[in-house]
Amino acid sequence: MLLRSIVVATCALALAAPAAHAQVGGNLAAGPPLDIHLEIASGPDGPRLSTGAFDLVTGEYYRLNVTSDGDEPWRLEVDELLRSSHLRIVTINGIEVHLQAQTFRAIEFDVGGTAQFSFTPIRTGAFEFTVGDVPSVQRRRADGGRSVAGTFTVR
Repeated sequence: MLLRSIVVATCALALAAPAAHAQVGGNLAAGPPLDIHLEIASGPDGPRLSTGAFDLVTGEYYRLNVTSDGDEPWRLEVDELLRSSHLRIVTINGIEVHLQAQTFRAIEFDVGGTAQFSFTPIRTGAFEFTVGDVPSVQRRRADGGRSVAGTFTVR
């Protein structure tokens, strides 16, 4: 199996934003999504990312393609961005999971491969993401685990 788990939260995605934040209207998933890519490689000190910063525009439709080399198991945490986005589709091994008013918070890669999810950011801000050891590895490490952080900046 490409992924050991996708943690699915059954909480509805909150679409109301404070007045200080931008909101979008209309079709939140129009047209083909703009593909963005994140590659995770295993290094001697932990995960290495192909990029640590993404610049996005509220109301645009994106598909994040995440690829792991599979040398070590890694967990991608993207909950901050997903709480501020309209989430559409998660794809694993070519199988699409269509979501309605639900979200997830992490993808674990136990083996190499690619997972995708499409989304539309609905709030502006800087949203951190992390890639690090999966919880079972993190608990066994004396240093508490290895991780690296990046940012999705939505304007």
